Amino acid sequence: MKIVIVGAGTVGFQIAKQLIDENKDVVIIEKNPKVAKHAANHLDCMVINDEGNNIEVLKKAGVDKADFFISVTDSDEVNMISCGLVSSEFHVPCKIARVRNIDYSGTKISSSPFLGIDHIVNPEIEASKVITRSIEHGAMSDILSFEKSRFQMRNMSLIDYSPFVNKSLKEIKRSLHLDFLVTFILRDNKYIIPSGDTYLLENDKLYIVATEENLEKLFMQTGKFRIKLNKIVIVGGGRIGSYVADYLLKKQERDLTFLSRLRSSFIQKWRRNVVIVDNDTEQCDILSERFPKALIINEDISDEGIYEEGHFTDYDLIITSTDNQELNIVTAVYAKTLGIKRSIAVVNKNNYINIASDLGIDVTVSQKNSMVNSILKLIRKGNIKNIYSFLDGMLEVIELSVENPEISGSKIKEINLPPQSLIVSLTRGGQSILPDGDSTIQNKDYIIIIARKESISQIENIFIGK
Repeated sequence: MKIVIVGAGTVGFQIAKQLIDENKDVVIIEKNPKVAKHAANHLDCMVINDEGNNIEVLKKAGVDKADFFISVTDSDEVNMISCGLVSSEFHVPCKIARVRNIDYSGTKISSSPFLGIDHIVNPEIEASKVITRSIEHGAMSDILSFEKSRFQMRNMSLIDYSPFVNKSLKEIKRSLHLDFLVTFILRDNKYIIPSGDTYLLENDKLYIVATEENLEKLFMQTGKFRIKLNKIVIVGGGRIGSYVADYLLKKQERDLTFLSRLRSSFIQKWRRNVVIVDNDTEQCDILSERFPKALIINEDISDEGIYEEGHFTDYDLIITSTDNQELNIVTAVYAKTLGIKRSIAVVNKNNYINIASDLGIDVTVSQKNSMVNSILKLIRKGNIKNIYSFLDGMLEVIELSVENPEISGSKIKEINLPPQSLIVSLTRGGQSILPDGDSTIQNKDYIIIIARKESISQIENIFIGK
């Protein structure tokens, strides 16, 4: 498989890195000399320092032999024009463009071919989807949901007074009588695929697969209960904040239908439980017009006075979605000291994700990871329903449909899985189970599997066929 990527920024670099590790043929086009040099020094692929919307450069990159063309520069126009040129001059089966402009993403072109673009991916929309999915489940932790399995994957950070610290997984399961699986543990920025004899330590981050009901029971053991998130503060009224506010207010609109006969003043007050804080006066004017049912506060969130005015008293959730990652983390942490019950922070750097979790932030959302996961899902074979990456893509969680009759009827322990790979869920006929080595795999089953990035091609060959 050959992939040509225009743009070697954080997203393009990460996509290329993961595909190269899977032995894919990758070519990068990057116009910035410093960025191109960094990519050439750190990636085992051809890097062309030139414009991606130039036909001669595209020919040099071998686009005519590519299976995928991905344009992820910081310019919507360059991404769209590049895909348009490729569509008109070359036969490439799939063209993907990163488009951030709200006017583009809000139209039908995001879901249908436009300028020869097969898929438009918006980083802010992808991050907003992660946030809204988390809100739907109480914002208790990061959450990975799957298309076919009734199981979820959530993370749990162990603090010093956690009842699970210094106990083995075998002891914990025996005492709780709950059906769950700790799929992997992040410890000191490394991952462990645990066994029943693995002891949990303070500051471990567990990634657990179970039903939503059992996951909530597990969190209750640590003193974390699901609460209703009725009063929500959004810090940062940019694209992510606006998309989330739009979701929340539309949801409130639906929830309020049964109150339609009550006095409008009461309903108006109830609706104003969504607050948006932004320090840009012009942006606040736009927000006020777009969201008349929300309370818009034109203040700098780093100003101590805003907290003294009591804007955040008794609120249930704060979402920090400014362009400043450090400010998002600090604000989310400080808000919890004021009594806000749950916090969601938008970050990009992977080490910030771990720091945020260690500081007690309930959910961290990475624009980069959301974007990379969305694009990788498009690149994978059609049988792959979901894909999530961890540790800069070192580890992946994949949901896929088994389409290989040769392994149908085989027990999991009989299948030659790559080292450090683990099947954590099996769904057949609408029934999902946490499998063991004696569970059989049938054609058309849906499985969730954890594997190292260099094992992905082998996983695809085993369960999807060549």
